[in-house]
Order: sequence, then structure tokens, then C-alpha cells
Amino acid sequence: MAWFSNAYHFDKTALKVAHITDCHLSKDTTGEYFNVNTAAYFGRCLQAIAELDVDCVVFGGDLTQDHSTESYQLFAKLIADSALSCPVFWLPGNHDELGEYEKLTSPQILNNKRITFLGGQLLLANSKGPTPAGWVTQAHLDELSQAIGQVPSVVFCHHNPLPIQAYLDKHMLENGPQFLNTCVNTEQCVGMFHGHVHHEYRQTYRDLSVYATPASSIQFTKHTMAWQQEDLGPAFRIIDLIIDEQQYLLLSTDVVWLNE
Repeated sequence: MAWFSNAYHFDKTALKVAHITDCHLSKDTTGEYFNVNTAAYFGRCLQAIAELDVDCVVFGGDLTQDHSTESYQLFAKLIADSALSCPVFWLPGNHDELGEYEKLTSPQILNNKRITFLGGQLLLANSKGPTPAGWVTQAHLDELSQAIGQVPSVVFCHHNPLPIQAYLDKHMLENGPQFLNTCVNTEQCVGMFHGHVHHEYRQTYRDLSVYATPASSIQFTKHTMAWQQEDLGPAFRIIDLIIDEQQYLLLSTDVVWLNE
């Protein structure tokens, strides 16, 4: 089955989306990543998102740190135990395995990679390559181009397609310009979002806004090629989408930081 073939539809002209990424869970709730309890931080984000009345959640990848089946089960349990009632969609990060996501039986965690609403859509691309760096195959780019060309779109992937002048550039999306050109050339892409870099960024590529969402776990220090981490508290992004009277898809977005 093609990656974008199975769509989930919202029968409305406005959509409020939470983008949460890079939770780096371990097999149980005691697991830490750079001295941060990742399950606790992820749970705090879920509770905050539940209070914002979002239509859906897009999880941006790097669910697991220890690569255990139990970490995926913990992901599902934390969602089930939260007050969150909307659907949760996912895309893979470099730490993740597609098969582990697909084994989850939660009715709230859905495998759809195309989320449509009246006048627009979200497309969740697969940037997982054979190494920690990202790669999008030509076949996937062709499918992405065809999907975007049909309706105004917002595109998500895990890896950063543009350099951020920081450590994670060594593991960025290796064919990032090709990926972004695929988005821009359709003249239908209104924004692109990614995770992976563990901090907030906004960049521009050929007039396309490219947004990085901070991690729900630890953040990586900006503007340094050194391997440095900062506990700034968990974070996620809210994305508001609306179709205006001229049938344009309008986008606004803010990062929510849950500092103690």
C-alpha cells in the first residue's frame, strides 16, 4: 500500500494540531535521557495538550531510546492514561522501527499518513534512512509530490532538511534540498515541520517556512557544533490551520514550553 493512500478525514475547515516529538522513551517509567525522566516529561506534554482542545496530535519520531518493544508499549500507555481524547498520528524517527509502531493495538494511535480536512491536508513523510541521517527515496518523493499537488498541504518529517549550524547537522536529511524542492514546486505546500534537532527553529527555503519543534525530552544547545544538552523543560508545538473565504490555507504556530 502506498504511504499516503489511507486518509483520515476531519469534516471541518479549521484544524488545531499538536506536534510533539523526540520523547526518547525507555522500557519503563524510570528511564532517563541525559538525566531527564522522559516518560514524565512526555506525560506532562500530553496533559497540557489535552487541555488545549486540539483535533489531533502528530508525533514526530524518535519514540524510543533503548529500542525496546516495551518503550512503544509505554508510549501507548502514557497516551491511554492521559486526558487526551483525540487521535494520535505518527511518523518514524531515526531511532524507530516501523514494525514496532504497527504492532501497537491502541484505537487512539492511528497509522494514517494523510490527514485531510475541508480544503487542506497534513502529510506525514518518512525520512528514516539506513543511517542516523535521513533519506527520502525517489519513489517516496514522487508520491509526496503527487499528494501535495492535489490540495493545500502541510508536510511533516523527522529530520531537519536544512542545516541549523549545530551538532545534529551531521545527521540531517541528506537529500533535504530535493525534499524541499518537491514541496515548493507543487505551489501547494504552506509549511513544513520537523523534529530531530531538539530545539525551536524557524527557517525559510524558497519562501517556504520550515519549523523545528523542540523535544518533549532534553534540548540540544543551539548554535554550537559541540554535543551539549540543556534541560529547558518539555515542549511541543501548536499549529492552527484555517481555510479562509478565498480558499487559501492559513497557518499560524507557536511553541509551548512547560518550564517548572
